[in-house]
Amino acid sequence: MPRAHIKKNDQVYILAGKDRGKTGKVLKVFVDKNRAVVEGLNFIQKHTRANPQKNVKGGILPKEASIHISNLMVVCKRCNEHARVGVSHMQDGRKVRVCKNCNELLDQ
Repeated sequence: MPRAHIKKNDQVYILAGKDRGKTGKVLKVFVDKNRAVVEGLNFIQKHTRANPQKNVKGGILPKEASIHISNLMVVCKRCNEHARVGVSHMQDGRKVRVCKNCNELLDQ
């Protein structure tokens, strides 16, 4: 199974694209496609048809689109900077993500 350095609810920094330099929270990660949806960033125009049965209004609605995870970096809570992610092994044998700047654990 493929793995990603980004998980749901991570604070991430955008490296490339129209929202470069902004930060946001990850809402959803598509590991098989190497993409993630970030809250409030990378909006697209979604054309929707009205559906009175489902109480949906028609028109052009803004919607968050996915971003490739190579364009995202995790923001460390301790040093408050975007950092590369390393992997460390705990005493009990599990793998945890680690900030490469300050060696702070990113996983609880």
